Amino acid sequence: MCFIKNKRYYLLVTILFAFLISSCSANLFSLQKNPSIVIVDAEEPKNSKEIKAEVVTEINSDQNTENIVSDSQTPDSDKIEQVIVVEAPPVSDVASLNTPENEEENIAIAEEDSEEEEDALYDVPIVVNNSVEGHIEYFKSKGRDKLELWLSRSGRYIPMMKEILKDMELPEDLVYLALIESGFNPQAYSRARAAGPWQFIKSTGKRYKLKIDWWIDERRDPKKSTIAAATYLNDLYNMFGSWDLAMASYNGGEGRVQRAILKSKSDDFWKLKKTRHLKAETKNYVPKYMAATIIAKNPEEYGFDIKYLEPIQYEEVIIPESTDLRVIARCAGVSYEEIKELNPELRRWITPPNVETYTLKIPDGTKEVFLENYEKMPSDQKILWERHLVKKGETLYSIAKHYRVTVADLKKINLLSKKERVTEGTHILIPIAPNSRKASIKVTTSPILKEEKNTIYYRIRKGDTLWKISKKYNVSIASIKEWNDLGSARNIKAGDRLKLVVDTDEL
Repeated sequence: MCFIKNKRYYLLVTILFAFLISSCSANLFSLQKNPSIVIVDAEEPKNSKEIKAEVVTEINSDQNTENIVSDSQTPDSDKIEQVIVVEAPPVSDVASLNTPENEEENIAIAEEDSEEEEDALYDVPIVVNNSVEGHIEYFKSKGRDKLELWLSRSGRYIPMMKEILKDMELPEDLVYLALIESGFNPQAYSRARAAGPWQFIKSTGKRYKLKIDWWIDERRDPKKSTIAAATYLNDLYNMFGSWDLAMASYNGGEGRVQRAILKSKSDDFWKLKKTRHLKAETKNYVPKYMAATIIAKNPEEYGFDIKYLEPIQYEEVIIPESTDLRVIARCAGVSYEEIKELNPELRRWITPPNVETYTLKIPDGTKEVFLENYEKMPSDQKILWERHLVKKGETLYSIAKHYRVTVADLKKINLLSKKERVTEGTHILIPIAPNSRKASIKVTTSPILKEEKNTIYYRIRKGDTLWKISKKYNVSIASIKEWNDLGSARNIKAGDRLKLVVDTDEL
């Protein structure tokens, strides 16, 4: 009997031991199935509320990180981690929260809350991945000074631009495309000959009804260019059905993006980014926009203390005839620089002579005094100007005689040296009196300002001559010699640099 009892005892112990081993194995297997969820063990705190859980989520390691700019380095995508620290509830509540049926429910609720919070902050889809994080780090370090300047300047234009986007039923956060395009600089001009806050090239600008000629460039008009950009972005979104692809197309062109989609058989921007079918600039454009938007919406969180400029304020007046902007400035009681700043689309010093009337912006609160003074201004002081194409055989003397002005006036107005002659195919400006092409005009001031021209340096190539260079940039040979202290055309050789002073539209 004793033997039987002992045998039963050992059998019971064996069963209990096997059960314990099975239980431990099940728990270990459960942990292996959920490697992203880690509970950090630590010494038991005195206060149970100090207990914390850490959720460590690996960012997709196959996400390629492109170079942001030439002088920046992006982090290794395989090493980047996103760590979310969640405050744990009191110990008394932990048991109920850790039950399998509640765990799935809590995860779903947390994801839903996160998405709602994200949607409330942005009205375009924003993701945070290796590439976006890399651009954020760049803006916080090497690009910090630039971004601070851009954000400061944004205060002048964002209210007006957002209002336009809202009226056109587009996401207001699209305004931050102008941040990365130009830093909200109406005078921005790129190597690709894109101009204005939204960086339109000439062909796209004209497609979207922006007037571009020798007198005016509406790509630089903050209001008109925003309307054009909003229309263009809306067309791109309707074409691709995705803001990611719409923005990529805005940068790289819709044709290139369409070809990339066909070749890769994917319309997911982040998958296209990994292919060779998009340029590096376009690949970085979307994450750069997202990074800039994230910071711009909450700069303090990223260590920025921005002093925003005041929103631009102005009144509009109708100018019935082409008028020197300095005359307008005097009538309004403000400086010439203020008038130019409010009207960056004007490429010259006058309102366009090729339109019947022109709507001009003047500082807020000056309209009444301007209209009063402008009406009193004698017509012969509101000078009109004509752009004259020099024909074969014409000289400054013959042109001056035809328009009844002096040679000295023509040289002064066109910044010509005393010995400089005009050449066939170039343009010169002629002062024309209102309502009379034959009236004698006394030019009291030179309307051309040197800052209206751009100084560039041209690298002489094999086969170049001063004549070829002068034709290419619409300047005279005499001017090239004067700018570079050249005694003879024989003094130039391939590899040398020439200083040239040219108009922006000749670049």
